[in-house]
Amino acid sequence: MSTSAEDVKGQIQEVVEAPRQFFKDGVNFMNRCRKPDQKEFLRITQAVAMGFAALGALGYFVKLIHIPINNILVGSA
Repeated sequence: MSTSAEDVKGQIQEVVEAPRQFFKDGVNFMNRCRKPDQKEFLRITQAVAMGFAALGALGYFVKLIHIPINNILVGSA
């Protein structure tokens, strides 16, 4: 009977330890974070803008090709 009580106590300990470790890791992460300087912020902003432009252009060309192919396949009903 004592081994099952010890097993239950160990399982409870594991359940309590997981959120505690997660919170501790989160606090350590937030303490190590820093705000980017202006140069780094501008570099990140440029990279995001280039990504938006690239995906927008890709979507435009896909749509540009899709419309004529769709008209050929479906036809004018």
